Amino acid sequence: MDANVTMSSRTNSPPVIGLMGSIGAGKSTVAQMLADAGCVVSDSDALAREAFKDPAVREEIVKWWGASILDPQGNIDRSRVATKIFPAVSASDTDRAAADRERKRLEGLVHPWIHIRRRALFAQAPSTAKALVIDAPLLLESNMQGECDALIMVDAPFPVRFERVRTSRGWTSDELKRRENSQMPLDLKRKLTHHIVNNDGNIESLRAQVAQILSIISQHHS
Repeated sequence: MDANVTMSSRTNSPPVIGLMGSIGAGKSTVAQMLADAGCVVSDSDALAREAFKDPAVREEIVKWWGASILDPQGNIDRSRVATKIFPAVSASDTDRAAADRERKRLEGLVHPWIHIRRRALFAQAPSTAKALVIDAPLLLESNMQGECDALIMVDAPFPVRFERVRTSRGWTSDELKRRENSQMPLDLKRKLTHHIVNNDGNIESLRAQVAQILSIISQHHS
């Protein structure tokens, strides 16, 4: 953990955990383990998918990028959105800058939508919840660390992560690198987190790490 990272001391409510991870590391699996352990989890990816179904959000995105951003059913096509906001690995600096502007514009539209619903979910959480979990791949990029008592990063070696996204999403190695390059460097994320969960595929080891970290966070918060 970097010396500049601090943990706040909320004692009147469950601790807030920020959960992030390198792409394909298994963040969703860890989120489910935390939910099974009694945490209330806000899934930013799921909320983003819901945001795209909101007529007001859909209308704004179509206004920006045209009707070609829609699939045959008239819904926002996430793969087409990806081509707008994630530059190719070999993209020029100009194209990277353009994609960065488009990504920030989209985040400015979707992130507040997600934030409102996350706040509502946490407001309804029982006081007996082990923790409130912000499951967000762009947690640091969105400067949400200040809302958290502790940060957890799920990590795995690149070959392991690539095999997972190749199998589950049909991505090429370049596609994984393209998306990863648009995020904060992983080495910096590792320095800025409080706890790293290593997920090489051993589910029992993963479960044990999650349980231990949750115990540490709960003890620190009490």
